[in-house]
Amino acid sequence: MIAAVILAAGASSRMGSPKALLDYRGETFLNRLVRVLSGVASPVIAVLGYHADAIQRDSHGSVTFVKNPDPDRGQLSSLQTGLAAVPSGVEGFSFTPVDSPAVREETVQMLSERFQTRKSETVFVIPRYQGKRGHPVFATAPLIQEFLALPLTAQAKDIVHRYVTRTEYVDVDDPGILADIDDRAQYQQLMEHSQ
Repeated sequence: MIAAVILAAGASSRMGSPKALLDYRGETFLNRLVRVLSGVASPVIAVLGYHADAIQRDSHGSVTFVKNPDPDRGQLSSLQTGLAAVPSGVEGFSFTPVDSPAVREETVQMLSERFQTRKSETVFVIPRYQGKRGHPVFATAPLIQEFLALPLTAQAKDIVHRYVTRTEYVDVDDPGILADIDDRAQYQQLMEHSQ
């Protein structure tokens, strides 16, 4: 069993409206990620902060909501909030920011399969497109405690870098793993490429 954590607590200040509620191919960013990740993970946990009520009202699918009480502390605090809600007994977890909605379903399926069949020493399975790493990241359950132990001055990549020799990078033909939509211009570009 794998859990999935979607980071959706940010203020979306550069976008001007909640990124979780932006449309991508007829679904909101969050609803699409919930649907895609639900194919390989249970539970799917969405970490909310700003705009939580509006996001919950507009959400569909099987998703567990948790709230970051202080999202201004940054993305690591949201990841820690989500990981604290992961049930015991899971084999691993994946995580992705809500502003990366374009990953293909078959890519997520393949990453999940690679995670299930990884070598015993492998602790991360990370997609890569044209040499650049993206999301969702898959990780083994024992890393939850390491992420939770990080001080808020740290970043999630500190642990990713710690285990670079125990990471399987999966080369995929999916630029969607790199999509990171922070402002209106990036959103417009995403929509133009999704036609």
